[in-house]
Amino acid sequence: MTEKIPDSSGFDFNRVLPVFALVFVDVLGLTVILPLLHLYAAAYGASPAEIGLVVASFPLAQLIGVPVMGALSDRFGRKPLLLISQITTFISFIMLGMASSLTLIILSRVLDGLFGANISTAQAALSDITDEKNRARGLGLIGAAFGLGFIFGPITALITLEITDNLAIPAFTAAGYSFISILLTLFLFKETLPPEKRGIGGTTPRRILNPATIGRMLVNPRVNILLVLMFAQQLIFFGFEALMGVFTLSRLGVLGQGNALFFLFIGGILVLIQVRYIGKWTQRYGERKVAIFALAMFAIGLLLVATTPEQPHLFYVQRNAEYDLREQIASATEAIVGDLGVMLPPDGNNGIMGVVWFAAALIPLSIGAGLIRPCLNSLMTKRVSPQEYGTVLGVSASFVSAADAVAPILGGIIFQTFGGGMPFLLGGLGMAGLVVASWVLVKD
Repeated sequence: MTEKIPDSSGFDFNRVLPVFALVFVDVLGLTVILPLLHLYAAAYGASPAEIGLVVASFPLAQLIGVPVMGALSDRFGRKPLLLISQITTFISFIMLGMASSLTLIILSRVLDGLFGANISTAQAALSDITDEKNRARGLGLIGAAFGLGFIFGPITALITLEITDNLAIPAFTAAGYSFISILLTLFLFKETLPPEKRGIGGTTPRRILNPATIGRMLVNPRVNILLVLMFAQQLIFFGFEALMGVFTLSRLGVLGQGNALFFLFIGGILVLIQVRYIGKWTQRYGERKVAIFALAMFAIGLLLVATTPEQPHLFYVQRNAEYDLREQIASATEAIVGDLGVMLPPDGNNGIMGVVWFAAALIPLSIGAGLIRPCLNSLMTKRVSPQEYGTVLGVSASFVSAADAVAPILGGIIFQTFGGGMPFLLGGLGMAGLVVASWVLVKD
């Protein structure tokens, strides 16, 4: 008698909301760590290139792990694979909190990347319990959960660092969120893929993204330019995401609390764009023009980042910042931290112009980030048959993952060799080139 009836569209909130909850908790755990990851690496004397390797270790491992976990979930069901994924994510956060070396930090990210296919498996579960009529509505809930996690995760990082001033505590907090997601899956989540629909004989076979499939899409003149654009813009933008923390540290003297505020600012703009504007703009102007606009916003934002004045914030003291960076990494292992691998700005030029300039640069960057991938993916689906939707979107996702793996390493090397502003200057010029290319090559 307590069971709720699905609404008139067939959308069953009883089954969808547990998926929403576990995605929200998973993203919350991840975004507690995201604004701080570079500090773990920098406190162990990592250079910008090595920090890039730390950030790249997760998407590199995902390139291997996500397809395997997805195929296993098709064979054995969503619930057991979600539990395996969440348990390994929980362990990886514990490892990060207890890490006493850069190697252990990288290993914790590799473990999470290999087995942490939480979001993709949750999306597969949502596809199991929705149909073509209401699937977009269900995936919209996943997007909302992701956006909310992106807001509340940095807030949690900010509060825990403010209270404890210890980088291990946010990692353990993220582990706590992961443990909650395990409980949600154990007690609330009901299996969405029954045994008769699993495996080769089931009704939901998985198209494996082998090199032949990717090659077929790359020679398709209707989508190949869009796939190249997807890879190129993600290569440039994720390079910014990966290096943002070390850039603000070296140019503005901003530690974990400040970067958490920056990520919160980005998250707020992303949610605003995706909830209120992307639908209106694409209906009025079309995906092509909105995508070109997004690339232009990227170009403007990155060029502004590259020219951010080297001016530490008002409360910055170099000696205190060095001390705080070393103290924040202290954990039960009492690691001995050597020389910092990132140059901190000197005292004597404190002010607000650097922080204000950088925050202003984040506005066009965040607008572009909220628009570009949905627009490019929508354009791709309009250029293939309905039977190839999954294939083209899978290839698009694989291109994003490949860019995520390359960008931090390449950006870190450029940062270390040519200075902190150079990756963003080159990225801004590259995005400007993509604006011209997309205007000429992408047709409605």
